[in-house]
Amino acid sequence: MIKFGTDGWRAVIAEDFNFENVRIVSQAIADHLKCTVKGAKKVVIGYDRRFLSKEFAMEAALVLCANGIKTVVSDKDVPTPVVSFHCRHKKYDLGIMITASHNPARFNGLKIKTPEGGSADQALTGKVESLFYKNKPKYIEQKAAEKEKLLETKDLTDIYIQFLKGFVDLRSIRKLKLKVLVDVMYGTGDCFVEKVLGTDQIKIDYLHNEFNPSFGGINPEPIEVNLKEMLTIMKKNKYDLGVVLDGDADRVAMVDGRGNYINAQVILPLLAIHMIKNRKVKGGIGKTVVGSDVIDKVALSLGASLYETPVGFKYLSGLFKEDLIAIGGEEAGGIGFKGYIPERDGTAAFLLILEMMAKENKNFNKLLSEFYKKYGRHYYTRSAIPVKSVKKSLSDMKLPKSLYGKKIERINALDGIKLITKDSWLMFRKSGTEPIVRVYAESKSKKEGQNLVALGKKMVYAL
Repeated sequence: MIKFGTDGWRAVIAEDFNFENVRIVSQAIADHLKCTVKGAKKVVIGYDRRFLSKEFAMEAALVLCANGIKTVVSDKDVPTPVVSFHCRHKKYDLGIMITASHNPARFNGLKIKTPEGGSADQALTGKVESLFYKNKPKYIEQKAAEKEKLLETKDLTDIYIQFLKGFVDLRSIRKLKLKVLVDVMYGTGDCFVEKVLGTDQIKIDYLHNEFNPSFGGINPEPIEVNLKEMLTIMKKNKYDLGVVLDGDADRVAMVDGRGNYINAQVILPLLAIHMIKNRKVKGGIGKTVVGSDVIDKVALSLGASLYETPVGFKYLSGLFKEDLIAIGGEEAGGIGFKGYIPERDGTAAFLLILEMMAKENKNFNKLLSEFYKKYGRHYYTRSAIPVKSVKKSLSDMKLPKSLYGKKIERINALDGIKLITKDSWLMFRKSGTEPIVRVYAESKSKKEGQNLVALGKKMVYAL
């Protein structure tokens, strides 16, 4: 089955994600462009380091070329934001990225990027889905496509790097003296910050930057459970900052100088302060329904509007396109910024953290301690349950009236089921990218958060 979810179509390699289905999707994309774009059409394609990603990318390109669509394919694996950047700044009609982002190694996927450089919304993916199987996929050999000047393979990274150099205050950042450890999780985020900075003042060491399509047996998602080696090294060695990028480098997490994992629920509001207070960027803050309550507190303190969306960066992309937000992010680490592209970018987030440190003349640990002192600690926890273990729909769940003695004051059904008390919440949601049901919780204590997730899992298994 071919189906677009929260962000693109993802499936298991050699089962549903195979060359035949990639051709079917590519032909539908070509048919969509022929119906909606007048005159010459052009598409840019990138790919990650997963098994056969390069080959899948070329297969998609040759179907497009056979339909008379000029197609540029990256000459190397690249972060997803590189493709999004090219869509906007080089005026492509669409972008295609072959990646399954943070999913396990057995998955691959295909994301569609809009001409504005954002994630395709449901309206666009729905139109593409409606064209599946309408026409038999066309095909052209690579040499023939190149000879007819329909296919070009080139470096997509140079102008991306040049843009980032102008996006942040390099003069201020280059004054920092830091030792940083970057875990790229065997993904595509290798060395980009180093190329942007061009300085010896900030020494960057890398972890897991070799090619390994199995990701070392760990999902390339920047969450604490996948970062045991990173956290051990950070605690043993004197690094000032640790940075983690996911498989296609559009998500970020941090590790402080003491070896403590810092997730996007802290990074997003921290960068919101920098964008709105330090950079004077006008606009609100966007978060998804599974975002931390601390984001609400920061928005209130800054006098900024808060926008809450269903899960999926495509919804936040829409807020950027409407010029409503200065910054927007999701709980898994994807953060986007006004003045760039309506898309998440882990490398850009990393650079802006460095810029914040430089502008405020504080190390990362100091920024965190001041943040916690002002807004308090919020402990965020999540877990996953295989869909096959859930017999009924989440809507059939019997909901309690309280959570560990705290009255449920309201229920948010924007995307899933979120049970909210005065100072904690518990949420259930079926993933749009993996065959799992996610259970999330947040509270003022770590133990309570863990207890809430345990309770939530019992409720799901009882279905």
